[in-house]
Amino acid sequence: MELTENIIICNASTFPHWLTEPFYSDYVGIVVCHQGTFHFCVDGTSYTTKADETVFLSKGIMLQVTESSSDLQFTLLFYHSENIRPMLGNTVVTMRLYATIYPKACHIIHTGFENMLASYARMLQALEQQEDTSPYSAYEEKLLLLAVTYRLCSIFSMSYKVAGKDMARKIEIFESLLKLIEDNYMRERSVAFYADQLCLTPKYLSVMVKSLCGNTVQQLLFKAIIRRSIFLMKNTNMSIQQISYELNFPNASTFGTFFKKHTGLSPKHYRMATE
Repeated sequence: MELTENIIICNASTFPHWLTEPFYSDYVGIVVCHQGTFHFCVDGTSYTTKADETVFLSKGIMLQVTESSSDLQFTLLFYHSENIRPMLGNTVVTMRLYATIYPKACHIIHTGFENMLASYARMLQALEQQEDTSPYSAYEEKLLLLAVTYRLCSIFSMSYKVAGKDMARKIEIFESLLKLIEDNYMRERSVAFYADQLCLTPKYLSVMVKSLCGNTVQQLLFKAIIRRSIFLMKNTNMSIQQISYELNFPNASTFGTFFKKHTGLSPKHYRMATE
């Protein structure tokens, strides 16, 4: 087992002692059961998991493993998604959407991707065990966590699409919208453009998106712009003027007003605070 501030990884046959007692988890967590069975409680509700099933655990739960079979083999991965949030883009919104559709703190699913999830955990464990402190290693870790997160979103996406035609269609539109925003937010910022691309009326798209994720289409667009702004300020030497032109604002003043409205800081003060 490797235990760090941000990641817990375990490939084993017995659970660590701190999980056999009530454990408050502020991590996103998965446990892949390869062999045998185990019983556990989440927030007072009992569950059982068997071979070829994956347990998905939400943040902010009380977890305790109560019993396991003698032939148990499992892979456990807990991690803080906050560390990769700037890389996730609108996937963060999608994850919140899944949490709304699936409000339970725990899900047990045979995904068909159990070996893939375990492979990601093994690669992360190998990175944790080596003594490479270079920024490349840290970035590699983040990319692996990003891959795990996208795989989890893909798994949930496939699972809800069999739940009901109407909801499945809405989620399909929502995912298409997120892709369109990622591809076009630098140039196109009107709801009408995205509605037209999806063959919908602006009103229908706006109401549907708001009902699904709590954000308007414009808010999703603004989040994409802010995310790109922050990336450019942190990772390039571009001036605020250059960034404003890059993001298709008429001038630095307009960009500054927009940025401060959504972050509480001017671009200059934000850059200074993060240096």
